[in-house]
Amino acid sequence: MIKTLSKYVGEYKKYAVITPVLVTLEALMEIVIPLLMAQLIDNGIDAGDMGEVTKYGIILLAAAVLAMAFGVLAGKTAPTASAGFAKNLRQALYNKVQEFSFANIDKFSTGSIVTRLTTDVTNVQQAFQMIIRITVRAPGMLIFALIASFSVNHKLSLIFLAVLPAMGIGMFMIIKKVYPLFNKIFRTYDKLNNVVQENLYAVRVVKSFNRQKYENEKFGEVSGNIYKDFSRAEKTMAFVSPLMQTCMYICMLLISWIGARMIVAGGNDAALGLTTGQLMSMITYTMQILMSLMMISMIFAMMTMAKASGERIVELLDEESEIKNPANPVTKIKDGSIDFVNTGFRYSEADEGSDTKKVLDNINLHIDSGMTVGIIGATGSSKSSLVQLIPRLYDVSEGQVKVGGVDVRDYDMETLRNQVAMVLQKNVLFSGTIRENLRWGNENATDEEIRHACGVACADEFIEKFEDGYDTYIEQGGTNVSGGQKQRLCIARALLKKPKILILDDSTSAVDMKTDALIRRAFASELPDTTKIIIAQRISSVQDSDKIIVMDEGKVADCGTHAELMERSEIYREVYESQNRKGGDAV
Repeated sequence: MIKTLSKYVGEYKKYAVITPVLVTLEALMEIVIPLLMAQLIDNGIDAGDMGEVTKYGIILLAAAVLAMAFGVLAGKTAPTASAGFAKNLRQALYNKVQEFSFANIDKFSTGSIVTRLTTDVTNVQQAFQMIIRITVRAPGMLIFALIASFSVNHKLSLIFLAVLPAMGIGMFMIIKKVYPLFNKIFRTYDKLNNVVQENLYAVRVVKSFNRQKYENEKFGEVSGNIYKDFSRAEKTMAFVSPLMQTCMYICMLLISWIGARMIVAGGNDAALGLTTGQLMSMITYTMQILMSLMMISMIFAMMTMAKASGERIVELLDEESEIKNPANPVTKIKDGSIDFVNTGFRYSEADEGSDTKKVLDNINLHIDSGMTVGIIGATGSSKSSLVQLIPRLYDVSEGQVKVGGVDVRDYDMETLRNQVAMVLQKNVLFSGTIRENLRWGNENATDEEIRHACGVACADEFIEKFEDGYDTYIEQGGTNVSGGQKQRLCIARALLKKPKILILDDSTSAVDMKTDALIRRAFASELPDTTKIIIAQRISSVQDSDKIIVMDEGKVADCGTHAELMERSEIYREVYESQNRKGGDAV
């Protein structure tokens, strides 16, 4: 884990290296100060020598200024290194997610990915800053203080060695108990983010069904679980500070008592016992050791959280996309012909060999370039799954899918997806102007090309009615346009790609039948060489197609023209008669 994460320090490595050096120098200055204080007391104050007092006073001042300077510099370099590390790590995670196939994204919930990019990265960032600063300072101070205390009086210093093992065992027991709790807490954070995201995305549905109370209770339950687990973890971690303080106060009492006896016994003669200055320095070192141990306890608490977060981050970074470019990809698509050859598909390859039913089974189809193909079928008949194999949003489990006579797995993915434009069931617009949204299809599209695409998609008629026209601002998710307007904008965006294959996955369901017909007519005249695949619930949307595919339970039930299917396909005929009897709308 550490090896993986350390790669993302990147260009901030120099700050990460400088910080421990500065912190070490700061710690050394703070260790030297008590020794100088002892010399000041013994050689200056007790001896009544103002010359010695002045000399050691100046040296003490210089040491204090140096300690402050090193501390200030470390305070600047440490945040720079940790913030830069977090920036690189967050970018790497985001880039990784962009590479994922749909199957990879299905494996991690959206809430979980958001938590890893935010909370987990923040935890690791804080831990990294501790590592390069406090984790160097605290053990360094502890070691230096112990060495200095032994140089002052090795007999008194043995008290520290007697207490440290007890603290170590106590810390180990606490961390062992707390670590599983933090793992559980972060998994619950994933659920919390999922609940919040789902609620905000579907806020109109929540309000229309008056389900605010239910959503509040659902959020409260998850939030309550986090509170309970975090409280348990924090209550356990709270024992760290009293453990450290108890041990060190015992050290301080023993040093004060034994040291005082040694001073009395030695008559303030260092050769016989202990001087007043030495006792003062020993008490100072005791405080420094106490502070070091307190900092170490903070480090352990933070590291426990960071370890759980780091493992979750590395899990995402180590996830390999199931869809990759081949070694020598094909970078040119001849035409828009499509072939399904003995194609089978499961959403999870883990189901292979099990009794889990295939989503698609033994699909064999040929579609000529430039054809208009309609696909109909009941909900759950795998219509969307079929077309998602064409641009390699998923890979086949069995057989092949070919575009332009070449297996889609042999193409460069960018080349393939640039030539296959897909308007999904869930139409998504991004915050920005209409023009900016349309240029997702082609970032270099001219205003004339944008207007032409909107004309083909029958979107120009409502865009021109907006006060700002193509500069009208679209709210996040396209909430300030209707469902039909959103669909037409998404179709126009896809047309700007000038693809060889255009797939409309139930993408005209929110427009009226007249507009639907106008769009289809425009496709026929404007896109004669583009292969057009239209998934629809209304037979009126596909009945003029060159070929209509009838899907049923993941298989091709029949294939042919409207007239042929009316004659021989019972499924098709039943849907047609049902829709005509009910006024032309699918049910």
